[in-house]
Formats: sequence, structure tokens, C-alpha cells
Amino acid sequence: MSRPLRADIDLDALRHNYQLACELAPHSRALAVIKADAYGHGAVACAQALADLAPAFAVATIEEALALRAGGISHPVVLLEGVFEAAEYALAAEHDFWCAIHSEWQLAALEQSELAQPLSCWIKFDSGMHRLGFTAEQVLGAKARLEACGKARDLHLMTHFASADSLTPDYFQQQMAAVTALAAQAELPLCLANSPATLAWPETHAAWNRPGIMLYGGDPLEGANDASRRLKPVMTLSSAIIAVREIAIGEPVGYSGRFVATRPTRIGVVACGYGDGYDRHAVDGTPVLVDGQETVLAGKVSMDMLTVDITDLPEAGVGSRVVLWGEGLEVNRVAASCDTISYTLLTGLLPRVPRHYHGGVGSAADDQGVAQLASAQPLDTHA
Repeated sequence: MSRPLRADIDLDALRHNYQLACELAPHSRALAVIKADAYGHGAVACAQALADLAPAFAVATIEEALALRAGGISHPVVLLEGVFEAAEYALAAEHDFWCAIHSEWQLAALEQSELAQPLSCWIKFDSGMHRLGFTAEQVLGAKARLEACGKARDLHLMTHFASADSLTPDYFQQQMAAVTALAAQAELPLCLANSPATLAWPETHAAWNRPGIMLYGGDPLEGANDASRRLKPVMTLSSAIIAVREIAIGEPVGYSGRFVATRPTRIGVVACGYGDGYDRHAVDGTPVLVDGQETVLAGKVSMDMLTVDITDLPEAGVGSRVVLWGEGLEVNRVAASCDTISYTLLTGLLPRVPRHYHGGVGSAADDQGVAQLASAQPLDTHA
């Protein structure tokens, strides 16, 4: 009998969340962001599940884009950080990868490249994130050079918001004002909205949006709104109790004895630990579901196991199903108990946790968790 830990991936929920992003911005097209292995959910399987809905995908690296091509995905793929060395431009042209251009060296390298065809280029404006991108003046210069060099086509302007998720979005408004002013000069199609902006800021909805974490059911907003409450969790991480211990008053549990019983306590030992990607920073009291009932973590997370308090769940025992996040337990709640965000929990799930896929288009995934989904032809996005 295999270890009970598994991640169930609901591809119907993924499709629902993508369609919500489109519904919120009916006059925009939505890049489905599937970088970091689709935020831990499996990039090829998620791309296959969205192939009939999404006109294009977005990733961080050319390796991620090539993995999609190897998986049968023929849609355009945006490299959100562009290339990391000049030689990648030839591959990008060969495979129809669309490239962000965020720095002078990338621009110069493209001008000097020998390409099979011109590349779709997305000029990145640093509107205030101060991570990647050009100043407004540099954007206008980059546009002129790209138009002149014959190596670029379908130019777009993009930026990244630092605080679109905030309840006090003053800095977001500053960034929005900066990109609005530049857009009037640059006269280029825009790609502005990340997940929080897609959910909360209609004024950011432009030619393209790029929903990421929201596709996987993670709410990126500091305070949920009507739209984010409609998101459905895509990943449910679950396991089972493999042992039960009876602990007397005053007895410690786990490394360093962080949890000490204040009453006669039943402890359930769960097959999941930080070696699987469950965050070791989870505090006592982190929510957990056992047989559908909420209880709490009791003691430090170990590499392969964690311990939960099942004193008030007399029917719980060896074999009881444990949901660590997902179905019935929002990943954001667990993340808050780990002093982190849902992104880190989902992307941090390690390869030894088997993924099992359900739903989607065409045939469902098989029992080994390998999606058997038909890849649709991409929409014509060059018009």
C-alpha cells in the first residue's frame, strides 16, 4: 500500500477560474500564466486543460516554454523575463515564443541576432516596481529601435504592479497614472493586469491581462471581494493519519517540545512533512481538516510527518483522511499560519508528492496522474 499523501488537481476548477478572469475583463484577452510548473500544479497538464480557452500562455524561462512544446502545446508562449542570453532569441523565433524586453542588453542582443522570423516583443516599463524594465523615455527609444531593426513585430507595452492587492492602493494608483501617461505616447497595446488587478481594478484591463495565482484558486487580495470569493481551489493536498498517540498532561510532542499537552490529548500522526513541501514554519494551531472536521497542528512539522490534535474528534483514527489545504480549507488560511503566502505553499510542493488530475477537456487523467487531454489549436493572435 502506497503512502497516502497526494495532490488532487481539479482541472474543471482551473477552467472555471480562467473563465472568471475572462468574464471580469470581457474586452481583454487573458494570458494563462503557468510559470513555476503552473504554480506547482503541473504546467503541461494545466496547459492542456486550458488549450481550448486560452489564446496564449506565459512562463518565466525558455526551459519552461520548451517543456510546453514537448508536451504538445502549440500556442504562443510569452517569456515574461525575456531571454537570459542572446542565443535564446533563435530558439524563441523557431518556436514562436513572445519575448519581454526589459533591459538594454536584451535590446542590443536582439538587434544583432540572426532570426528565422521576427519576434513578437513586449517592452517592459518600470512604473514603480523597480525590479525589471525601462524608464518612460527608454521605452520610447526601445520602441523606435525595435521598429527599425526588422527583428520585431507585434510590439506591446507591459508593466507589473507592486501593490494592486493592497487595501490602501496609493502606490498602485501612482503606477497606473505613470503607465497611462506613457501609453498615450507609446501607442502600443497594453498588458497590465496581474491576478489582483484582474480581480479588483477594471481600469487595468487592457488588450491582454495575465492572471496567475487566481487560476489556481489562490486569492491574492488583502481583503476578498465578490470576484475573488468565486474562485475555486484547484489543488487539494491530502493524506491520512498513520498512527495515534495518547499524551498525558505536561507531555511534549515533536522536535523541541514546542507543543505541550494541557489536557489528556490524542495526537494523530499524518504522513506529510517539509520533505513534501509542507511549510516547517507552520505554528501550533495551523488549521487542518480530519474527516472533514477542522482541528489544528500540534507540534513542529518534521521532514516526513506532522502531528495534529484529534482529542475532540473521537471517531478519528488510523486511516482518517486529512486535508492539509484545498477542498474545504483555503490555502490562504494555512499560509497565514506559516507567515507566508499561498504562492509559496503551492509552488513549494515537492516532486515526491504524486499529482492526480481530474476533469478538464476530453478524457480525464489516468490513475497515475498523467493528464490525457486533447491539445486544441491556438487562436490567431497575430491579427
